[in-house]
Amino acid sequence: MTALLPAPRDTAADSPSAASPPSAARPATGTGAWAAAPDAETVYRHADPVDLGSILGQLGRGPYDPTTTWDLRGVWRTWRTPAGAATLRIQFAPAEGGVAAFAWGPGAEWAIAGVPELLGRSDDWSDLDVSGHPLLQDSRRRNPGLRLARTGLILEALLPAIIEQRVTSIEAYRSWSRLLRWYGEPAPGPAPEGMRVAPTLEQWRGIPSWEWHRAGVDPRRARAIQAVLAIAPSLERAVRRAGTLDAAESALETIPGVGVWTAAETLQRSHGHPDLVSVGDYHLAHQVGEALIGRRVDDDGMLELLAPWAGHRQRVVRLIFASGFRFQRRGPRVALQDHRSH
Repeated sequence: MTALLPAPRDTAADSPSAASPPSAARPATGTGAWAAAPDAETVYRHADPVDLGSILGQLGRGPYDPTTTWDLRGVWRTWRTPAGAATLRIQFAPAEGGVAAFAWGPGAEWAIAGVPELLGRSDDWSDLDVSGHPLLQDSRRRNPGLRLARTGLILEALLPAIIEQRVTSIEAYRSWSRLLRWYGEPAPGPAPEGMRVAPTLEQWRGIPSWEWHRAGVDPRRARAIQAVLAIAPSLERAVRRAGTLDAAESALETIPGVGVWTAAETLQRSHGHPDLVSVGDYHLAHQVGEALIGRRVDDDGMLELLAPWAGHRQRVVRLIFASGFRFQRRGPRVALQDHRSH
């Protein structure tokens, strides 16, 4: 899943190839054969290695997420695009000299057009200097295919981020999975069984309050989601028109219930924000502190440690995660809460 695929030196960098459809990468017979031909497809070639696991791994929301399925060759992912539902298959295609992408559904063309940005085409790490820290330097050397994905979809990143506020990851993942299985539509094309596409805006708005409760989303988070849904089109326009990523962050934080952590978690995925750090995260400051100086710090300490890499702070955080370093957990585990009984 995280194997690296260097592109051939004689191919053009940073461009999807429409001239050579990835037919060799498509299964033709056997149990893996696809029953439906793709509605759109391409091969993406990049001058640098592409590490699918590191780039796309943060898009899925835990092991229960019905929008994301990994296998040995690549990933299946569903999208609610501006053109409609889409299933996207991305996999290594060594014979084609790149990464093959196939899409099904009304949003197939939109999904295929977004593959270069999804795989980090515009994410430029050239100015990031980590030579002064052994762990970061080693992680950068061992993970040359790491870049930040950019989906371009605000709502898809924002809603699960709100669900993840102030609860354990397991609780949030279960809630997200329940909502998509109850209200999402089956993935178009030959996606693995059980995959779902996120609801439309109208479908999200139509979910009654007791169903949010039944999914394990408490009233405070449900109110924040409703505030987002009430202004979703204008919010997406405001973010698109924002001249800078800072302005996009400010636009998100005008919504009641959306703070710095939620805005960061959203823009890291929707825009590949290279500098935004998830301040307020339960574990992040501990991990950054122990990785960089060998001891735990709080959020202020984390920001101080990351200050030398201003402009690249999210990239540094991703290098820490990619390094394999894990901080020492101390104290009792956070108890799981069943908000459906409240």
